[in-house]
Amino acid sequence: MVVSRLLRKLSEPPELYFNPLLQTPEMSVQPRFSQRRRKPVPEEEESEFFEKVVHINRCSKVVKGGRRFSFAALVVVGDQNGRVGYGYGKAQMVPDAIRKGTEQARKAMKLYLLCGDTIPHQVHGKADGGRVFLRPARPGTGIIAGGGVRAVLEAVGIKNILSKSMGSSNHLAVVTATIQGLQQLRTAEVISAIRGEEVKGMSMVSSTVLPSPSEPVDNSSGSTVTSPSDIKK
Repeated sequence: MVVSRLLRKLSEPPELYFNPLLQTPEMSVQPRFSQRRRKPVPEEEESEFFEKVVHINRCSKVVKGGRRFSFAALVVVGDQNGRVGYGYGKAQMVPDAIRKGTEQARKAMKLYLLCGDTIPHQVHGKADGGRVFLRPARPGTGIIAGGGVRAVLEAVGIKNILSKSMGSSNHLAVVTATIQGLQQLRTAEVISAIRGEEVKGMSMVSSTVLPSPSEPVDNSSGSTVTSPSDIKK
């Protein structure tokens, strides 16, 4: 009985339907999966901030069924115009940890005082075991830094600077020490307002090259050159 019904169904011609677009009858065959219309994937909006993942740490916990992994992402976010912040997000998956770290970094963004594309004076930042030394540089020097220090300096908008990490190599400590060093920056205008008198700072934009203490100073032309020792006085 079942076999006869199956043979009768196979012997029948396939059902036809009329396509008004092609004006021709076509067989009612379902299209393959690859030919079906897929839902458009929403395009990710380009962020107006500079975002950089400094480090992703994996932590494992031994449980009864095996090992359970979790991830922590250190993210630095800045607008490259004097504002920067960092965040440390934790989650069971890497994308979620990066998303949490980015949200924390955007909330922690603060404005720091810069001098053009460098810093107004040298600073020494400390945080936990991290120690970072930052020094202004002339145009064309570039960012002499690496790791977490470079990520913070690029995000804040500095293009010419010298740096040295002299403490712990922990990424979170280095980033925190760099941020702490940027918090110490003060321009000549800020110091003038505090003291109530005009204070002039040494501009790193100037192309005047100061002679070293060992080189003799030639005053035959009558021009006066300021030595580094006079500036410190």
